[in-house]
Amino acid sequence: MKIPQHIAIIMDGNGRWAKARGLNRSMGHQEGVETVRRITTLCTNLGVKYLTLYTFSTENWNRPEPEVAALMALILEALEEEIFMKNNVRMRIIGDLSRVPDHVVRSIRHCEERTSVNTGMTMVIALSYSSKWEITEAVRQIAQECSEGSMQPADITEDTITQHLTTNFMPDPDLLIRTGGELRLSNYLLWQLAYAEFFFTDVLWPDFDETHLMQAIEAYNARERRYGKTSEQVTK
Repeated sequence: MKIPQHIAIIMDGNGRWAKARGLNRSMGHQEGVETVRRITTLCTNLGVKYLTLYTFSTENWNRPEPEVAALMALILEALEEEIFMKNNVRMRIIGDLSRVPDHVVRSIRHCEERTSVNTGMTMVIALSYSSKWEITEAVRQIAQECSEGSMQPADITEDTITQHLTTNFMPDPDLLIRTGGELRLSNYLLWQLAYAEFFFTDVLWPDFDETHLMQAIEAYNARERRYGKTSEQVTK
């Protein structure tokens, strides 16, 4: 079985999982963190090189303040875990950290520095992230370089845009998994997912386990990735 080099996940369903059990939504997010730990270990053991998790979108700032505060506390708790070091995982963050509380940013930077020596899988946490924000920032940077004369508009290519995105340190995802039954991308890695294979499941994120992960990877293996070519060309 071919293992995707890069898996991106939209972790959806924490709140609904908690509601179905008569629990506070924050309890669903707590259980979701446990799933992150399990899936991180599984992906490491499978040989996945990059795992990108949609943790908190820019739109999530519109949620009730208590829920946002609980999510930030959970992120801090997760960053303090030794799961990164135990699994030889390097942690990276993408997103608009200008909106994130200073103490959370400090913990993030500390965790990035602490795990930078690890040589195994890279876990990328999309925090306060939106693809439209990311692409807008890239356009601004390119426009600034053009105005300063270090780049000409005619020289702008797809690679130029890719290199100005916050994800320029990693390959594009091979497989996108979204839990929770929704069938949309929700402003997530719109540029990078152009040729990814999509796997949608009704399973809520806290219930997502090894069986579901392997179902997604099996579905990925059943796809023919042609990148615009014909089947005959891919076969050759």
